[in-house]
Amino acid sequence: MRRGKTFFIVSVGMFSALAFLLQYIGSLMGLKVAGFLEIEISDLPAIIASLAIGPVAGVCVEGIKNLLHCTISSTGFVGELANFVVNGTFVLVCGMVYKMNKTKKGAVISLISATVIMSVASIFTNLFIMLPLYMGSAPFEAKLNLTLYTIAPFNFVRGLSLSVITMVVYKKISNFIKR
Repeated sequence: MRRGKTFFIVSVGMFSALAFLLQYIGSLMGLKVAGFLEIEISDLPAIIASLAIGPVAGVCVEGIKNLLHCTISSTGFVGELANFVVNGTFVLVCGMVYKMNKTKKGAVISLISATVIMSVASIFTNLFIMLPLYMGSAPFEAKLNLTLYTIAPFNFVRGLSLSVITMVVYKKISNFIKR
């Protein structure tokens, strides 16, 4: 199959549907940290798309997944925006770094880089954009504490967990995707 626009669109659509399904199942499970940070693996399809097809594909999967999730969410789009910005950063960095060195070592470096950059990005985006939208009247110190001691560590652990799962899953399915 030629790698053209049709391959890209079909692949992004399939990965987006899978990501949305995983996010929906994760929402139903109700596993949350601090009452609002969901523990689920819906970013895995976007990471795989980013590694197999490219960073733009991964970011598109994140965007579509979150737009679809808006139809069933009660966060007023703030949760989906946060999910897109933070996880989109992970997927973008991961895909860009891996694109330069498509080896197992390159994959490990890309996943570690993406985890660290996503964690740092989550501090700034949550502190200055998301939390002011979601809890505007809370004191800055409360937002800072929530960001530094709950959100950033959660994102770091989630990034490491997704990285390990990706390393286990990606090689097994990458040849199928690349056919």
